[in-house]
Amino acid sequence: MFTLKLSLSLSLSLSLSLSLSLSLSLSPIHSNRQYITCRQYFTWMFIHVSDNILVQKKKHSAYINVDTPLRMPPKPGFPIPILVSLVLIFFHGYATLSKADNDAFKTVHIGAIMDTESRIGKEMKTAIKISAQNFSKRSKRFKLRLYFRNSSSDPLQATFAAEELIKKKGAQVVLGMQSWQETALVAQVGKKAQTPILSFATPATTPPRWPFLLQMATNETAQINCIASIISFFHWRKVIVIYEEEPYGGDPATLSHLLEAIHKVGSELEYRLVLPSVSSLRDPQGVVRKELLNLLSKQSRAFILLRSSLPLAMHLFREAKDIGVMGRDSVWIITESIASLIHTVNSSVISSMEGALGIKSNYSETNRVYQEFYVQFRRAFRSEYPEEDNSQPGVYALRAYDGMTTITNALEDIPNNTITLTELFDKILSSNFSGLGGQICFEHGSLSHKQTFRIINIIGKSYRDIGFWSSETGLSKDKTSDGSINVFPGMVHWPGDLWRFPKGWAMPTSGRPLRIGIPRRTSFQKLVKVTDDPNPTNRYEGFCIDVFDAVVKILEEAYEFPYIFEAYSGSYDDLVNHVYNKSYDAVVGDVTILADRWDHVEFTQPFAESGLTMIVPNKKDSQKAWMFVKPFTMEMWMVTFAVFIYTTLVVWFLEHRYNPDFGGPLRNQLVTALSFTFSTLFFAHREKLHNNFTRMVVVVWLFVVLIINSSYTASLASMLTVQRLQPNVTDIEFLKRTNSVVGYGGLFMENFLVNVLKFKSENIRNGSGGDYFDDLFKNGSILAAFMELPYANVFINEYCTRYTAVPQNYRFGGLGFVFQKGSPIAMDVSKAILTISENGQLKEIQEKWFSPSTKCLLAKTTLDTDNLSIGSFLGLYLITVSTSTICFLLFCFHLVKNFRQHLKESDTTPGDESVWIKANRFVRYFHKGEIKTPGKAPTFPQEQGGDEWILPLSVFESTTSGSDASRASPSTEVEMAETPHDN
Repeated sequence: MFTLKLSLSLSLSLSLSLSLSLSLSLSPIHSNRQYITCRQYFTWMFIHVSDNILVQKKKHSAYINVDTPLRMPPKPGFPIPILVSLVLIFFHGYATLSKADNDAFKTVHIGAIMDTESRIGKEMKTAIKISAQNFSKRSKRFKLRLYFRNSSSDPLQATFAAEELIKKKGAQVVLGMQSWQETALVAQVGKKAQTPILSFATPATTPPRWPFLLQMATNETAQINCIASIISFFHWRKVIVIYEEEPYGGDPATLSHLLEAIHKVGSELEYRLVLPSVSSLRDPQGVVRKELLNLLSKQSRAFILLRSSLPLAMHLFREAKDIGVMGRDSVWIITESIASLIHTVNSSVISSMEGALGIKSNYSETNRVYQEFYVQFRRAFRSEYPEEDNSQPGVYALRAYDGMTTITNALEDIPNNTITLTELFDKILSSNFSGLGGQICFEHGSLSHKQTFRIINIIGKSYRDIGFWSSETGLSKDKTSDGSINVFPGMVHWPGDLWRFPKGWAMPTSGRPLRIGIPRRTSFQKLVKVTDDPNPTNRYEGFCIDVFDAVVKILEEAYEFPYIFEAYSGSYDDLVNHVYNKSYDAVVGDVTILADRWDHVEFTQPFAESGLTMIVPNKKDSQKAWMFVKPFTMEMWMVTFAVFIYTTLVVWFLEHRYNPDFGGPLRNQLVTALSFTFSTLFFAHREKLHNNFTRMVVVVWLFVVLIINSSYTASLASMLTVQRLQPNVTDIEFLKRTNSVVGYGGLFMENFLVNVLKFKSENIRNGSGGDYFDDLFKNGSILAAFMELPYANVFINEYCTRYTAVPQNYRFGGLGFVFQKGSPIAMDVSKAILTISENGQLKEIQEKWFSPSTKCLLAKTTLDTDNLSIGSFLGLYLITVSTSTICFLLFCFHLVKNFRQHLKESDTTPGDESVWIKANRFVRYFHKGEIKTPGKAPTFPQEQGGDEWILPLSVFESTTSGSDASRASPSTEVEMAETPHDN
């Protein structure tokens, strides 16, 4: 077929050339005839031949009028008609080949809709062209035809452009769109025509509702979670959201999701600033400045620029810096819609944004594909838009390139040149490749890969990366870390040249001081007292007021803290509710931290411990007959008696063989030993000791006796001289069993007694102060009263001689100051409370208001016994028992040694005797013996004339066969010297 077309074309060209040449050669010659140039002739012939049409403007004329005639030479070197014929044949053949090639390619029509006058639109258009050119170079089956339409950021205009591209131009796929409003309308057109739509706009948080829509950007949920992570990291309790109102309405779910995200991390929205669309403003600078001045009356200095156009953001930051909203302790967070365009603005705009944090999509800038695209983009962008100062591609250019590449990859996957819209959409939907902006893989019409953001910090005239965020690891210092490390220390340059973490709040500059409510109707005025003194300084006093004054002094070292006190006569719950509904900014007083209150207001660190305490009347401890045994516990008495008996036995064992005072029958010996040991308790013993081991035992025992006697005497004297007070009731169960009436203070305590302790409602009575409770006790209306610990301390200090506090094992949240929910001041106040607690200032304030009087110190009641326990003397007892045991063992060793010596000197052979006989001999050796008692028993060797006593060894009898023989063993004298006494 191709050969036939080529032959026909050549034949037609040859015939045309010959006819033309013949007409030129046979034309009549006139005197004024003009000749055409070869160039003009070739041009005319090429135009007509390339369209396969031979046009003769004048049938009967062989001449073409030209502006510059050129006469033919008289004798041309080469016949013009022949040359023309050859050239005509060549160009006609080339045109025929080109047409055949065009018939072999399938043309694909692609529509692109964007604001071509904006920076984003210019980047997207350039990137789409680059991707299409790269595809045309390598494709052998498809030819792309691009149709660009300018939407001017108008969703309606984008809709009309989409209809025109699909219906008139036959666009088989449409891509582009910079806003979600444009995307929604164009997607509706694509749904009706069943045409694939690729959107580069950041989608809303709601899922897509159009079957042919594919989103080339992740939704705003990831950005919002990233913002919440930053807020949580720096513990900013309140934030202000700023966003530009969109002319055609926005997605309210974005703001709702932001509120939910920051609420999960413990923060709240203090204010939202909605700015009109910059396109609708005549004086955007004046409007922005007026709106920003309203922010000075707010506490929060943590600002989130959620959504804005670049022109409005430029006005916003210039005015914010000018009026001081970007000062110290302020925070600005910008989303990707602005952060991704920072490279396009001039240095003066960037300097006005200094210190702000930004969120940008993370992508690799080092791979080969990006580097090639970067070079192509800069060259093409500078060529087409020379008025732009910066030619670097942004994230929108990467999305456009990836979107166009997604389409071309889908075309290559189609097996033949026949393209259906459904097949093309399915191929696009099944895409899976690594693009410039990340992995391209769709799931339910959206990109399925997990988004990673770069956290940037704007410094000077540029910016730098300070961390990363992903949905899997959260905030991290780099892309590979697990988020467990500290991310930002020393890396962030904050507004106002602040190099520490900003507080994110400041006292309002509107001049309105904080309104602080003070409870007027308090049960105990030592905690809070409100007077009618005309001087506001002296009108409020008490423990809580002094603690707050100490806290304010610490806060004023960092910033001004204006406030005024206002007395409130309602209940504590009503006062707390007034803070919740913002009638008061705070409450200073004896407010208990409770769970139901915690849900509505912000409490500080407790400055006073709180718990359940039972107050009962005292009863005096009568002088009982057995008072003398109370200094020691029962265990102490038993151990003391056991040690006493053990010491007695050891003394008898060591002394009864040598000391005549311990002689006589066994019973007399034991009685003597017992009386001797007992008399040592009073240091009245008379018996003299003759054994050195005994002396060592008695010395240690006397030391123990001295300590025990002193302790016993002191404890007994205290019991007899100091008045002892004891509570009438110590058990809650006893009160419930006997249906006793009890008192309480406060609505919370009423609910606690009924719901937790299970008292009957008819058995409880409310009290309103110390005097009222005292009257109830006196007239017998109540048997006990339940108070919180601070109130119990005040009550006992006033009525210490009549009542006793019995602590119970129930703890409450303590007393704290109340602020509005999410108030950043509460955190600083809590830190100041910890400061005064650590430096001892809080202890001094407590001693000032709660120190008991001298009378109360003497009569202080306690349920814990003062009896001395074994634990206080265990060491002493171990020493005396150990000493006695060691001396006993040493004496036994010497006794056995002497017994063996005695056996060697006797005629009895030990090997011939049984064990029983040996034991009997040893016992008789130990117990029997003649004692010779001179005038004094010597203890140490003396010179001549010294006293001595001689103990002959016992006479042991041995039995021989057939007769009994007894004989006295040789006497052995034991001399013990004693220091002579002067008589």
